[in-house]
Amino acid sequence: TTNLNTLIDFRVNNQFRADFGESGKSKNRSGLSGEDLVIFVPCGTKISNLETGEEIGDLLNQGDQCLVANGGYGGKGNARFKSSRNRAPRQSTDGSSGEKRKLLLELNLLADVGLLGYPNAGKSTFIRCISAAKPKVADYPFTTLTPNLGLVRVDNENSFVMADVPGIIQGASEGTGLGIEFLKHLSRTSILLHIVDLFDPQDVSRVCESIKALVLELEKFDSGLYKKERWLVFNKTDLLEDPQKK
Repeated sequence: TTNLNTLIDFRVNNQFRADFGESGKSKNRSGLSGEDLVIFVPCGTKISNLETGEEIGDLLNQGDQCLVANGGYGGKGNARFKSSRNRAPRQSTDGSSGEKRKLLLELNLLADVGLLGYPNAGKSTFIRCISAAKPKVADYPFTTLTPNLGLVRVDNENSFVMADVPGIIQGASEGTGLGIEFLKHLSRTSILLHIVDLFDPQDVSRVCESIKALVLELEKFDSGLYKKERWLVFNKTDLLEDPQKK
């Protein structure tokens, strides 16, 4: 559903059980089946079997559904054992139990454009300027601690969603820093914008090396992200004093 944005409620309320079906009734009437239990999750949620890692479903759009556990089958009442020799049998069988599963829910944000870059490169300022998103902005690294989404309006009829994730640093693919665990939120984007800070460092060769280093971290983390179309956006050119550097 589009009415939910996070999975935070499942931290507390994380056990669900569908209702039991009813027993059979007199006059050869079957008992009512148990009602399906429908659990609502945000669009972009991937559901996997926690014990096997098998992917069960990937719910991208409003109304998408997947079956995560089957209910049990009903038993057979005494009427099922009625015969010409036994007109009033007292035999019956129990129904089977429903499935029990432990599930892993992962929410990958749905965005058209994703922002990449080192900490303090200007990603949050960029998304604030072109959308209604209001991420925290300050003059120190790791200002952004969680992903941010911004709706960018092209005109009255067209718009797209942009995602800003925490900055990536060298060694991120081995667990250093904050950004690497949020890169999965860029997996569904159509294009990546790599925001490059030209003011620090000012040396062009060092800028090129920093670009290559971030791309290497991207490749180590996910080959799919590495192969995604990526544009370089050079930022903070107004802070360069030397006209030749500009």
